[in-house]
Amino acid sequence: MNKSKRIQGYKEFLLILPFIVLVGVFCYFPLYGWIYSFFDYKPPLPFSWDSFVGLKWFELMFSNPSYLRQTLAVLRNTFAISGIALAFSWLPMFFAVFLNEIKFAPFRKFVQTASSLPNFISWVLVYSVAFLLLNNSGMVNATLRSFGLTDAPIDFMRSGGNVVWFQMWLWLTWKNLGWAAIMYIAAIAGVDAEMYEAARMDGASRLRCIWHITLPSILPTFFVLLLLNISNILNNGMEQFYVFQNSWNRDYIQVLDLYVYNLSTSRPPVYSISTALSMLKSLVSVALLFSANWLSKAVRKESIL
Repeated sequence: MNKSKRIQGYKEFLLILPFIVLVGVFCYFPLYGWIYSFFDYKPPLPFSWDSFVGLKWFELMFSNPSYLRQTLAVLRNTFAISGIALAFSWLPMFFAVFLNEIKFAPFRKFVQTASSLPNFISWVLVYSVAFLLLNNSGMVNATLRSFGLTDAPIDFMRSGGNVVWFQMWLWLTWKNLGWAAIMYIAAIAGVDAEMYEAARMDGASRLRCIWHITLPSILPTFFVLLLLNISNILNNGMEQFYVFQNSWNRDYIQVLDLYVYNLSTSRPPVYSISTALSMLKSLVSVALLFSANWLSKAVRKESIL
């Protein structure tokens, strides 16, 4: 019996081995690049211990006023945009609930498919849509002028300040809402149908069934995803902000990932300090993950790790 279990265990391990290798190659092997943060690297020269500077670049981030001011501004943008997304993280859950309440199956499938398709569109195409809609001669300005709501065109693409944070959240929500709701739809499908039948026999309305059965059943899924989003608050991506950035909104749209990219592609490039920033971001994200896990155990008595 024990030999049979060991053989079965080996077979199951071999099944997941390719995925372990993929994770190692694409997630852990690139961490070798952290070595750049400890050297005064100047391409195309090879690495040499003569250029080893230790923690110089980490100290520079906090001692140099220019880097410190820029880093704080970038962190402000990162936390603001991620904070807005976090505050509205309940939207996919409610979208999935109301999508589940559509009884006409063809229309429900159409809405689910149509809302999920934007997830597969690149941010370059999303920016193209935004430009066609919001530029001076775009559809929005044409509509506003036709109704007499404005005399001069409004250049939405040049918006700065808090407006650009809200715009980025709107485009992110449009792109990811349907895809993010899939997990909640799966959780709703797992709810025992007998609970709904018993509630209807007791005279509960559809709204009561949603409030007392559906939502409590999918709240554990919501809390797990919420805690993972908290731990991932610094990783709000780069592609969206890269294509939307311009000289008018750069001070408010440049998040941490985009700042690291801009440093590494500047003239001259500063690979070392951009790597140090990326390394600190990863360490902070790991710390937030364990903090979120501790919060989950303290509040919900369940661990997500």
